[in-house]
Amino acid sequence: MKENHVSRRDFVKTLGVVGVGSMVGTGRAFAQSNAPAAETAASPAAPAKIPTRMFGKTGVPVSMLALGGIFDIVSNQLVLQQALNWGVTYWDTAAGYNGGKSEGGIGMFLEKNPQARKDIFLVTKHDGGEMTDALNQSLERLKTDYVDMYFLHGINSTDRLTDDLKAWVEKAKADKKIRFFGFSTHSNMETCLQGAARLGWIDGIMLKYDFRIMQTDAMKAAMDAATKAGIGLTAMKTQGSGPVPTVTEDDLKLGGHFIQRGFTQHQAKLKILWENPQLATVCSQMPNVTILHSNIAAALDKTALTAADHAALREYAAATQARHCAGCTQFCEPALNHQVPVGDVMRALMYYRSYGDPELARTVFRQMPETARRGLAGFDYTAAERACPHGMPIGQLMREADELFA
Repeated sequence: MKENHVSRRDFVKTLGVVGVGSMVGTGRAFAQSNAPAAETAASPAAPAKIPTRMFGKTGVPVSMLALGGIFDIVSNQLVLQQALNWGVTYWDTAAGYNGGKSEGGIGMFLEKNPQARKDIFLVTKHDGGEMTDALNQSLERLKTDYVDMYFLHGINSTDRLTDDLKAWVEKAKADKKIRFFGFSTHSNMETCLQGAARLGWIDGIMLKYDFRIMQTDAMKAAMDAATKAGIGLTAMKTQGSGPVPTVTEDDLKLGGHFIQRGFTQHQAKLKILWENPQLATVCSQMPNVTILHSNIAAALDKTALTAADHAALREYAAATQARHCAGCTQFCEPALNHQVPVGDVMRALMYYRSYGDPELARTVFRQMPETARRGLAGFDYTAAERACPHGMPIGQLMREADELFA
């Protein structure tokens, strides 16, 4: 891992008006908030760059902070330029993000700044349809001949990683349209990582991973297996929020703890992930320069989390576990005979409530089988709630989703 030794004092001085202290009040999760913010924030000189880490067995160094592109990048070009200035060069997008305005916005930037392409590790995802056509459409929108990483989006098992798909990947690489291939996963992440490690041809995985999930023995074992297989790992959904919109005394207590430490709980949730050298990068949605600079501050600040900080996060995770879907659909969905895609519904609710992105939420919801969507409100979820290790109110959330998206 390439380190960039910047002192806390020097970084705050460099960042100026958007320094660590001024970021305490920037709102909900830095990695997830889509709240509007001024695009006229000061553009400080950038003598420091985000440190890089090697992306698995690829031999390619990537910035340890990645730009998550679930926003209208067409209207937020300054974010891309500021990200590049500070060395945030891993850019993640997908065909379905913001109705195509994510890929289109990156394409707009690259068309105006073609010299920047060589510095960017560009990632997009297959949302559906025929693979070759989908890839070609993404390349057209992105205004590039190739992507560095192409992910099969949102799998919950390795059943889709077939020999036919492997042959397609080999051809796409030979045609120089993709450099590397992998998948993203929001549920049953541990099973997916273990399965990919056995396959031998997966270059990278983007997984739901946060201060809650990282504590489990199953996730630790899965991370070990993937790392030994040389798979590059990207963390996403890093703030550990979920589909239950509420603020409690536990939230206020955690926030107060980290404000006293000189940074926010949201920055702390990123910092604890960077402590894990198995992660190549942490992907955060950064739709404006305020959030971008906040996350940069967290990445460059060398203040280590203490044992008390770790304890505060563990206590918070335990106290709020019923608000957060951990993606362990191997428990709830079999209890419903796999008739309801609980994990996908939870993800749609998360996009709607935590990300403030109703369009993406509805897109995710519409991708579910019509029979499942129509039957949400009528199911008895008692068995699923009994099976949930975290005691989530699954029935209530499924009915709320039916009201929101039907």
